[in-house]
Amino acid sequence: MLRNFDLTFHRPQDYCCVPRQLVVLLFNRNLKPMKKLALYLILAISWGYCNAQTDLSYYLPAGISFSPSIPTPQSIIGHEVGEWHISHDRLVQYMYALDKASDRISLEVTGQTYESRPLLLLTITSTKNHQNLESIRQQHLQLSDPSRSASLDVKNMPAVFYLGCSIHGNEPSGANAGLLMVYYLAAAQGPEIEKYLDHTIILFDPSFNPDGLTRFSTWANSRKSMMISADPYDMEHNETWPGGRFNHYWFDLNRDWLTVQLPESRARVTKFQAWKPNVLTDHHEQGTNATFFFMPGEPARVHPLTPDKNQELTRKMGEYHAKALDQIGSLYYTQEGYDDYFLGKGSTFPDVQGTIGILFEQASSRGHAQESVNGILRFPFTIRNHFVTMLSSLKAVNELREELLNYQRDFFKSNQTEAAKDPVKAYIFGSRDKAKVYHLADILSRQQIEFYKPAASSVIGGKSFEAESSYIIPLNQSQYRLVKGMFSKITQFKDSIFYDISSWTLPLAFNVDYEELKAAPALGEKVTQLSFPAGNLIGDKSDYAYVFEAYGYYAPRAIYRLLSHNIRVKVATDAFHLPSGKKFEPGSLMVSLENQDLNADQIRAFLREITEQDAIDVYSFASGLDYKGVSLGSGSFLTLRKPEIAMLVEGGYGFNGVSATDAGEIWHMLDQRFHIPVTCMPVAVFNTANINRYTTIIFPAGSYNAISEGAKERLKGWIQNGGVVIGFEQALNWFTSTGLGKFDMKKDEADKKEPVRSKPYADINDAMRAQETSGAIFEADVDLTNPLLYGYYNAKVPMFKSNNLFMEKARGAYANPLTYGSAPLQSGYISRINYPKMKNSSGLGISSMGRGRVIGFTEDLAFRAYWFGTNKMLMNAIYYGPLLSNEASR
Repeated sequence: MLRNFDLTFHRPQDYCCVPRQLVVLLFNRNLKPMKKLALYLILAISWGYCNAQTDLSYYLPAGISFSPSIPTPQSIIGHEVGEWHISHDRLVQYMYALDKASDRISLEVTGQTYESRPLLLLTITSTKNHQNLESIRQQHLQLSDPSRSASLDVKNMPAVFYLGCSIHGNEPSGANAGLLMVYYLAAAQGPEIEKYLDHTIILFDPSFNPDGLTRFSTWANSRKSMMISADPYDMEHNETWPGGRFNHYWFDLNRDWLTVQLPESRARVTKFQAWKPNVLTDHHEQGTNATFFFMPGEPARVHPLTPDKNQELTRKMGEYHAKALDQIGSLYYTQEGYDDYFLGKGSTFPDVQGTIGILFEQASSRGHAQESVNGILRFPFTIRNHFVTMLSSLKAVNELREELLNYQRDFFKSNQTEAAKDPVKAYIFGSRDKAKVYHLADILSRQQIEFYKPAASSVIGGKSFEAESSYIIPLNQSQYRLVKGMFSKITQFKDSIFYDISSWTLPLAFNVDYEELKAAPALGEKVTQLSFPAGNLIGDKSDYAYVFEAYGYYAPRAIYRLLSHNIRVKVATDAFHLPSGKKFEPGSLMVSLENQDLNADQIRAFLREITEQDAIDVYSFASGLDYKGVSLGSGSFLTLRKPEIAMLVEGGYGFNGVSATDAGEIWHMLDQRFHIPVTCMPVAVFNTANINRYTTIIFPAGSYNAISEGAKERLKGWIQNGGVVIGFEQALNWFTSTGLGKFDMKKDEADKKEPVRSKPYADINDAMRAQETSGAIFEADVDLTNPLLYGYYNAKVPMFKSNNLFMEKARGAYANPLTYGSAPLQSGYISRINYPKMKNSSGLGISSMGRGRVIGFTEDLAFRAYWFGTNKMLMNAIYYGPLLSNEASR
């Protein structure tokens, strides 16, 4: 009866659960008592194996002694590694304990998360190196300076190894393996570890994402049974929305290395640039049914700015990982699935800076144990694989040390050579919007890119670049490849498949004017310190009115600042002028001093705040008379109301429902950037909520099938009474199907499809993936007179697209405020099947329903926090949506 069951007792460290058939048999009423008793005995023994604790002997290499003066993880955190998921507070507690106990370790707090958790970095090396750490760092940095690097002798120079863990909070085996790695580095004894510490400066980040790690560890630990369930349907393995992957605002931190918009990234990149390590390793998890991946990735999907030598060294390091995993019998793979293209990931960002970036991906137990196609996958097993490859990385860094150091020196020399050959000698960028220029320059500063003020104002390519609001980036500098990676436009690719986005050209993302300069420009002062720009209160003190233009990035924040203090603000829908002749375009904001709740001095105090904190110039008007345009008392000035905003979130498990990253981008933008409150309303709450208090409801990209019929009807009534709905991407399809508007998407026409050709079965997956528009940049033609485009001054705006939604143009004469022309691709990849559909499509639609409006955008307007250029469209929809004419509807 039992011969069909695998009752062989493997090591408890690797497998942990009783066969399901055994449990089913126990409930068989026809089973004889003696046989049932035997099964109970087997069950008890099996569960003993299931719940056996894994001690340090399972993980640590044999034959090495460890100092008893160094506390083990269990002695501080209260449990064995892998018995529970480490919480961030206990992780921090252990790091501080080792810092106190070991002279090999120095700990510093490099920053804080949004939830005020500390970001730690441990510098681990020999005592001798600690005593000379700053001189070692300074000498190491000389490798990136061709004018000083030639004379350096690298034979005795330590390598710098940056080791980071679990940037995705629900991929925790990296952070848990980090407990073992830091213990090993602090406590191991013998000539091998002494050599490693003498020849290596290890920068150890125990948790790239403390907020996400906390969210996930709390989830998994609070749902762990004494009798561990490996059933994939168990609650432990099924996180609720948004999951632990993301940071506080639901951003994927492994997409922010290049653009450094988030506090975790800023702390991390500051240390990266301060040391310029030789190797950076990034420990992740992947699907439960996978095995273990290490770089290199897909050979055809390497960014063209990455040198071949980088991939050669990556392959050499891979041999160390393979040998280490072979020794413990772990399956693995390489050179497939993942790539080295997008420069914003932790494993690719280093590659254009003289560093070898290595990605590790371990199959995830997503809890303490889970069934997989490879057997029961236990959490300790996942931890051990990461720990073993941390050790193999350390060994590789040491044995390849001189080659890595010489490569770094040669890399920066080659930057100088490549810059000399490049027909582009510099980039210049600027804008009427001082704040956006500042934020783009801030990225350059954080990445240690050299840039300058122009020597004088100029007009280049028909664009004006004012000396006080423009910057020049010469390409002849150490960060040549990084600058090219930020500013280049690419439309030709070796491959048509991308693990992430295919383009991220930063001046297009910021929608600033920029030009390539083919001759070395005259440079003004080098920028060594950035300050947030201040606006000015222009003109004499007025008792009549004040006006500011809509160009400034923080104009929406300024508007809310005034409205929240009950100051009446009007928006101009026609042009008007100062007596001096300066013209103010539609979208300019006017504050009259007459008949306000606050007196003139109080209002002026808030206007001064706007100039100081929002980088906006405010102009005083002594009179409202204007014979060139409209006077200030004209009915074309429309009164704004303070928005009350709700945004739908959740709506499903895992990746179902609302997209967490899309919702998080909007939440972050409103909360952190514009200081505007937003109610993040779960779909389940929306189904029964009284929504009458809100003026605006936002539907981020995602699925809305969980919205009830009753909620749909209440929503329609709310819109008819003047409410404004704003939706993005897939939400537009839901709007159409629900009758909230008409946002028709282009469809394939059967008669235009190519004749069927026979193709190899093996090509199916790649052919399907090649049709994905993973992230490219397209130029839109915009109607600057439409209120949704107020504050823009160029009739062409770069848009970021990461979907295959191609909306038909509206039939109404005034209903196409944002469209794509016959050749809209600016940078990135789109398939030849999808590009014709992208051409002559619409990116923005408006539907009327009673007194309300439904506004739909086919693109993400706040992508990953760095796509500043289209944020204003969403803010305009919030403020001006109620003012839109019925004639603008589709």
